[in-house]
Amino acid sequence: MNSEKPLFGVFTGTFIRPPWTPLLLLFGLLAILTLQIFSTDTVFSVWWITGLPGADDGSSGPRDVLGDERSCVGFFKPVPRRKVVMSIADFGGVGDGRTSNTESFRRAVRYMQGFGDKGGSQLNVPKGRWLTGSFNLTSNFTLFLEEGAVILGSQDPEEWPIIAPLPSYGRGRERLGGRHVSLVHGDGLTNVVITGANGTIDGQGKMWWDLWWNKTLEHTRGHLIELLNSNNVLISNLTFLNSPFWTIHPVYCSNVVIKGMTILAPLNAPNTDGIDPDSSNNVCIEDCYIESGDDLVAVKSGWDQYGIAIAHPSANIIVRRVSGTTPTCSGVGIGSEMSGGISNVTVEYLHVWDSAAGVRIKSDKGRGGYIANVSFSNIILERVKIPIRFSRGSNDHPDEGWDPKAVPKVKGIFISNMVSLNSTKAPVLEGIEDASFEDICLTNVTLLGISRSTAWKCEFVSGFASEVFPVPCAQLQHKGSSSWCSYS
Repeated sequence: MNSEKPLFGVFTGTFIRPPWTPLLLLFGLLAILTLQIFSTDTVFSVWWITGLPGADDGSSGPRDVLGDERSCVGFFKPVPRRKVVMSIADFGGVGDGRTSNTESFRRAVRYMQGFGDKGGSQLNVPKGRWLTGSFNLTSNFTLFLEEGAVILGSQDPEEWPIIAPLPSYGRGRERLGGRHVSLVHGDGLTNVVITGANGTIDGQGKMWWDLWWNKTLEHTRGHLIELLNSNNVLISNLTFLNSPFWTIHPVYCSNVVIKGMTILAPLNAPNTDGIDPDSSNNVCIEDCYIESGDDLVAVKSGWDQYGIAIAHPSANIIVRRVSGTTPTCSGVGIGSEMSGGISNVTVEYLHVWDSAAGVRIKSDKGRGGYIANVSFSNIILERVKIPIRFSRGSNDHPDEGWDPKAVPKVKGIFISNMVSLNSTKAPVLEGIEDASFEDICLTNVTLLGISRSTAWKCEFVSGFASEVFPVPCAQLQHKGSSSWCSYS
């Protein structure tokens, strides 16, 4: 998918998954040596060699990198072994890559719905290529893709029915009115598992990308997987390819774990975000590799006046050990649809290369809402154009009903232990006039490749910076107490 390889990594199939411990140590040593050659300033703390600060376990001292086995699988309450296990072949499915299995998948789920209160059920997808249109899941249910199993998204738009827009968006994200349903869909579910032995779901999205490029798209494209109003969800150990639109979209959900996923789309495929938790809480995303034409991970919570009215925030989100590349967007973005509010987001051990931005806060006039208590730590960036970016002014609104006086409040953005190699531009931190962008905290941040004399671009922000190279803008050189800007 990507001809430019990261500096350190191991081949796994068609992509590179970086080994985190040597990656951190080697980059730390490389950066220290670089600074010793080109600078008399020492900007690195000992975390690169001796450990990492605790983030979610209450500890304040250094943590041994080799012993760091933190996981948030506890967000998902384990389900008992399913009482009924059947194969899609039992419902007439044919895995030849040509026969439509839409009715087989729909019939299978309808049948298995009857076991939801009798121990639950599991639908196995054996080795083969199983072409299908959209189908719904049910509660107390596992969709299991065996090794060599590939679910293929139908190339017939009629097999992706139109459904109502999300209340917090008021319309389809790309077009007015309704939107195409996702390939794998669910609403109001509980205890759902989508997993397997590294099977594949391929949305075959080129048909949809062509409609977008040709400006002939009539309705907003469907996601590969979207779950609404659902609780206790696990998505793991699979490969997702070529989503028509955003790949994994949990919205109005709680207790969601997305773990051990490989998500791939061509780097020019439009809006193929990897994982977008939206108006959801208690979400864990970890150990994932993503290549896409948009953000690897984007945290959202509704769009302008519709998101403000629904007021369903995203909160308690953990993104850990995610790596990948996107040429036009960011490794992790907050927003831009954030009108219901976003708080308590922890991003750590992020590795991004050959991308437009590393970490990004996206907002605008009309959004309203808030972004509060977001931390990015232990970040490795390679050849990332703008390592840190706060952006505004997209002029992207659902309709004429948005309120230009509805401005976001941003408070408590913590960025620590970041190294960016071969950066081409200084950070851009653009707040919004008459909005509050405060308590921006940068500690132990080193951006190599940027000249000492290159000025940061900062407007309408305030905060504090310590051990940051090159020297940040004056707005981050707060003269008062910096005790709030500390992890120790």
